[in-house]
Amino acid sequence: MKDAGTETGHPDMEKLEAAAFRRLTEHLQLRQDASNIELMGLAGFCRNCLADWLAEASVETPHPITREEARNHVYGEPYADFKARQLEASPDQLARMDRSLAENERVRALVKSRKLDDQLDDSFPASDPPGITRPR
Repeated sequence: MKDAGTETGHPDMEKLEAAAFRRLTEHLQLRQDASNIELMGLAGFCRNCLADWLAEASVETPHPITREEARNHVYGEPYADFKARQLEASPDQLARMDRSLAENERVRALVKSRKLDDQLDDSFPASDPPGITRPR
């Protein structure tokens, strides 16, 4: 993926992204009626995913955080407290989540395929595609 800052040309893109992340986590903390299983079924990610991404990003810093610390940050409280208030997922919710996760994989594979196509397109001159060129 391209760096969002270079794509838009905005010099403060990282600050803007950080502010948007803070707003998203605040919104999810307020909307506890939006359960993780429903988020997974609809969008293929949930609060735990955000926390995992946060912890993964921290590995590249001098002060990495644990998965549990990231969850506590995203939830705005200990994860165990949030989880204790959640209802058990229904079979239908679990099935929607499985379909959504499969869609994540399908889209990721498609994007990887496009990136490979772009790399191949860039590696061959348009006037000399490898399938047409004959050895002399």
